[in-house]
Amino acid sequence: MAEIVIEHVTKRFGSFTAVDDVHMTFADGEVACLLGPSGCGKTTLMRMLAGLERPSEGRVLFGGRDVTRLPPRKRNVGMVFQYPVMYPTLSVAENLELPMRHDRSVSTAERKRRVDEVLDVLDLRPLAGAFIEQLDAGSRQKVAVGRAVARQSEIVLFDEPTTNVEVNAKLQLIRAFKRVTKRLKQTIVYVTHDQTEAMTLADRIALMKDGRIMQYDRPQVLYGQPTTEFGGWFLGNPGMNFIPAELDSRGIHAPILAEPLPAPASPPRGQLTLGIRPELVRMTGAPTEGSVGAILVDQAIGIAGRYLTKAKIGETVVKVNTDGRPPAALGGAVHLSVPRDRLMLFADGNRVS
Repeated sequence: MAEIVIEHVTKRFGSFTAVDDVHMTFADGEVACLLGPSGCGKTTLMRMLAGLERPSEGRVLFGGRDVTRLPPRKRNVGMVFQYPVMYPTLSVAENLELPMRHDRSVSTAERKRRVDEVLDVLDLRPLAGAFIEQLDAGSRQKVAVGRAVARQSEIVLFDEPTTNVEVNAKLQLIRAFKRVTKRLKQTIVYVTHDQTEAMTLADRIALMKDGRIMQYDRPQVLYGQPTTEFGGWFLGNPGMNFIPAELDSRGIHAPILAEPLPAPASPPRGQLTLGIRPELVRMTGAPTEGSVGAILVDQAIGIAGRYLTKAKIGETVVKVNTDGRPPAALGGAVHLSVPRDRLMLFADGNRVS
């Protein structure tokens, strides 16, 4: 069992709090991504899991065992970092085998079996005899990944391993990583600032901001049901629309609404906004039921024949993803409508249930 439990962990550096009272569990055998902008605390949290930093407060448990004060060598974790450390005088196969050579519980035959398995899973077989200096950055990171998983430690930690890899090699590395995680059932914590990586790789994503976990759930839940405006903004390209709203006796009013929404049973306090994903907003050239008039102010060609457009309702800018060319030229009149049941209400940045 390799369940990771983080119990109210805080890490301070002087007066600065890098990780603030994080309390969560990474399930056995799952791939969990720590996702967030630079400086949010995700790498510091991972370093505490690795034993490279000690929490100022709280505990870390692996499979029920308290490892908070154990050094890295006693935690039995594999680690892959942005800049992989390789041995240039050894071949790819020898680099993969090296961490197992000093483990007396692993026989020579078992070492060979594990190396062969990793070579096949990561498509490194043609490079088995090559030396590190002959490899590109993507292949070197594949070797680093392979070396970490070949040890078959129950937990493997990845700290933004694709950051310094060019785009094509990065895609290959992500595909290889997916194969590894499906085949080798290890508990994996993967740190990234790239939402596409997180959405592609993770069973669950821990979204971080300012040292705190804002939301921890499956990727589709984080995208479709963000609990904060930050989550709606950070996930998505572009992020969610946030439209100013007001509440009175007739309900919730906003520029995107032709008619007010019913008021919640418990009226929320604070600054109200309505959130809606750009792909859920419908743009037409003529009025439709429930639509409001707007002016097209920007457009850009996206992928697969889609356009990312912006339209203004008064002073409110709304982002819209359209299938095909927008129904008007820049500066022209359009009409916007939204599925009312997909609108989310936020008060002071937090979603109202």
